Amino acid sequence: MDAAMATPSGKVEAEGERRTKRKSLMQVLVCIGCCCGRVDRGKPEVPVDWLKAEWKAARLNPYIQLTISGCLGPCDLPNVIAVLTETGQQWFGPLNQREHFEALVQWGRACGAARCVEPPPPVMQRLSFERF
Repeated sequence: MDAAMATPSGKVEAEGERRTKRKSLMQVLVCIGCCCGRVDRGKPEVPVDWLKAEWKAARLNPYIQLTISGCLGPCDLPNVIAVLTETGQQWFGPLNQREHFEALVQWGRACGAARCVEPPPPVMQRLSFERF
């Protein structure tokens, strides 16, 4: 039996190898778990509705998947995001000011326009941290 199969696009994949048809530049995971966005616990807001509306208005989802998630883990930093790309992951937090979320959207727009992952803007770079 042949260990390779042709996909609808004609590409040959090894048996057992799985690929998605829709390739994104990156996925942005926004935490709204046990701590993040919990204003009732004295934590800064995560403007989820605003963020979704901005993402949709900028038509970013075909290029950058926005995912509003449960707890991502590093609970000592409120309002964290994880950015997953083909080359790895980046973590940012705490996003506790509106300008942080605006910078995230601007970064998304820049990546979408360039059709590649651009470096994060300076305000986001200052929020970068090592998760593992």
